[in-house]
Amino acid sequence: MREALKEAHRAFVKDEVPVGCVAVHQGKIIGRGHNQVEMLKDPTAHAEMLALTSAASSLGSKWLNEVSVYVTIEPCSMCAGAMVLARVKNLFYGADDPKTGACGSVFEIAHNKKLNHRIKVTKGVLKENCAQLLKEFFRYKRIKGK
Repeated sequence: MREALKEAHRAFVKDEVPVGCVAVHQGKIIGRGHNQVEMLKDPTAHAEMLALTSAASSLGSKWLNEVSVYVTIEPCSMCAGAMVLARVKNLFYGADDPKTGACGSVFEIAHNKKLNHRIKVTKGVLKENCAQLLKEFFRYKRIKGK
């Protein structure tokens, strides 16, 4: 999760919502990402999507069934759906997202019994660190906007 936090800091510096993600296979990071929605003008350029793409490329496979994903905030429906489609084994996330979280807060995609795959989810990993970075970013944005 500390590596995901480093990615989130990279997003913060670029004036992106500070979300970071890493994908790990056999103890090695095989994919990294941080939000790049504003920079790329792409609504799908979430940290998780970029890390999943990188991980799939690294493994040469669309299936990530032995991969663990670490992300600083609870994934949204798009990202959780992509993880289900990729058959990610484990998801570890920091802060809950009460507005768009799709791993239990608003929706339940990671464990949805109607889908063909379920992800083992562990929440609250370095929760305070992850939440604090988001709070700092939005406080900065409010001050900057005045």
